[in-house]
Order: sequence, then C-alpha cells, then structure tokens
Amino acid sequence: MSARTSAPFRADHVGSLLRPPALKQARDDHAAGRIDADALRAAEDEAIRDAVALQEGVGLQAATDGEFRRTSWHMDFLYQLDGVTSSKDSSVEVAFRNSSGDLTFAAMSLVIDQRIGLSKTIFGDAFTTLASFTSSAVPKLTIPSPSMLHYRLGGAPVHEGSPYSEPDEFWADLAAAYRQEVSRLYETGVRYLQLDDTSLAYLNDPAQRESMAARGEDADHMHERYVATINEVLRDRPDDLRVTTHMCRGNYRSSWAAEGGYDYVAETVFGGLEIDGFFCEYDDARSGDFSPLRFVPRGDQQVVLGLVTTKTGELEDPDTLKRRIEEATKYVPLEQLCLSPQCGFSSTVEGNDLTADQQRAKLDLVVSVAQDVWG
Repeated sequence: MSARTSAPFRADHVGSLLRPPALKQARDDHAAGRIDADALRAAEDEAIRDAVALQEGVGLQAATDGEFRRTSWHMDFLYQLDGVTSSKDSSVEVAFRNSSGDLTFAAMSLVIDQRIGLSKTIFGDAFTTLASFTSSAVPKLTIPSPSMLHYRLGGAPVHEGSPYSEPDEFWADLAAAYRQEVSRLYETGVRYLQLDDTSLAYLNDPAQRESMAARGEDADHMHERYVATINEVLRDRPDDLRVTTHMCRGNYRSSWAAEGGYDYVAETVFGGLEIDGFFCEYDDARSGDFSPLRFVPRGDQQVVLGLVTTKTGELEDPDTLKRRIEEATKYVPLEQLCLSPQCGFSSTVEGNDLTADQQRAKLDLVVSVAQDVWG
C-alpha cells in the first residue's frame, strides 16, 4: 500500500507545536512594550521557519506554523469575527484534570453584540507566510470549527439584548461567515484546512451535556446542529480543497476536560459530516474503543488515529501502536486509516509537559510506524 498523495496523510499531525523559549520571551517583551510588533513578527517568522524544517525533516507530508502566532488555538480566531467581542467583566472557567489532579483554565467570555460577519480573511497572512517557508510539505492551516463559537458563548445565542431574535438567524449568519472565510482562504492558496472541534468530543461526556442543558440548550441534539452547520459551511467547496476535523476532549498543559468514547455522536458525526478525514483522539482509555468508527462510510474518507499522546514525553512502543492500528481495522479498512499524535503539543501558549526533543521523537515515531504499516 503506497503513501497517500492527498491529505490527510498516512503520517500526519494535529497542528500546534511547543513554543520555543526565544519566541515566548519575544511575546513577553512585546506585551511589556520592550519590542514592537515588527520585532515580534520577525521572532515568529524565525520560529516558524525552524518548525517547518522540523516537520519536513522528520518526513511529514504536511506542515503547520505550529500556531506560533496565537495564544490560544481557537480564541485568537473567534475574536476576529465581526460581531464577536470579549467580555472583560466575566470569564468562562473550564475544569481540566490530569493524573496529578485538577486545574482550571479561564478565558474571557465571548459576547455577540452585533450580527456575525466577516470583514477580513482571518489567518490569511499567516498562511501566506507559512506557504512561503514550506518546500516538500503541504502547508496546512488549522482554524476552530463554527461549533466552537457557540460552545464558548457560555449561554444561548438568543437572549435579552441579543442581535438575534431566533436561533436559526444566528446559525445562518455563522455558517455564512465561515463559508466566506473558507472561500477566501482557498483564494489565498489553502488546500489543506482543518476545523478543530472539541465540542463534538465533549458532548460524548454526560457532564458536558448537563452543563449545556443548564444554559438552556438542546444538549441531546446539539451535535446534529453542529454537523449540519459545518456541512453548510463546506457546501460547494472546491474539489481540491481537503478538509479534516480534529476532535479531542481538551488539551491544556497536559490536562483534559472531558471523557468518554465517541459513541453518543458517532452515527451523526462519522456518518454525516461531509469532510475528508477525522482526527480522533485515541491515546488512552478515556477516549473509548474503536467501535464507533463502524459508522464511517466505506470510501476515501480517512480516520487519523491519534494513538501517540502529546500529554507526556514517554515514547510509545511501535509494536503496540501497530497492534492498535490492526484492532481498528475491525471497523475501518486499513486503506482508510492514518496515524498521528492524539492532539497538538501546545494548544495554548503554555504548552504540554514534554520537551522539544520528546516532541520530535513523537513525530519521528508517527512517521516510522506509518512507513512500516502502509509503506
């Protein structure tokens, strides 16, 4: 079986990479007023060149900018949509946990103070620079899915003072803005786009559904609304634009926010989401087993198995990874499977608890196992 020539690839990765110390220092210096925006941009460019060289050097067929220009994988994008602002008076706290205990991530609340729209191409310049740095790899852009705006609102989109009188207006504007963004990104040169979506994985967790129901939403069916919106966004997309989604249960400083397999959303998501590939978190027992993958239609859609954890530096055994891939073939043919780390290495600027050398070793492992399995 030969390597794939279109995304997603047999050996792939989610997107974010550990920020180098020099880049973190430059961000601190810019925040403190010690360097200007041009100097920060130069530091980002240098770090991204090195990140692309790392990805191409280990043999990956796709390269991202590591999300080095962002503080957060999703908020930096969402705040740039017309009508979306941050509330300085309140924050949304997300409870994370890991093997050592609990910690909390707090972000300013999202507020919709006018109808959602798109005045500029978000991350367009970032992609253009990334593309100029790549040579052998396909430049890949990651953005949060439209579901994430709704999930991060902290309340229903229709309320007193809202610019929307009914939910359908909100969803229509959101889909239209994203559809315009996808079109503009394509014109910029994007051919590999990933919609990152923690909400579709979170909703498998009963505690997350209870939280959504408490804010007045139809938690039992919200994943259906999310899938329908994404499909509307991608309606009539060009044939050569490859689109994937990444679904995980939270990734902040080696911690997670939700647990449970993909069972609750599987039939709607795997059977109905009109994309080219699913990046699925499968690095430990909290992600469930492979049986929900039985809903993936036979054909060209790929399932990228996130078997290599980014939450610790301990390196997985290659033979164990191969056995797990074989186990997944009970539900999805081998030609529809790929391999990746379970999530990004640094979904926020802080990064996960592993070193740059361990990060490289993880990427090396993904490539070498993929070569052994698929050739």
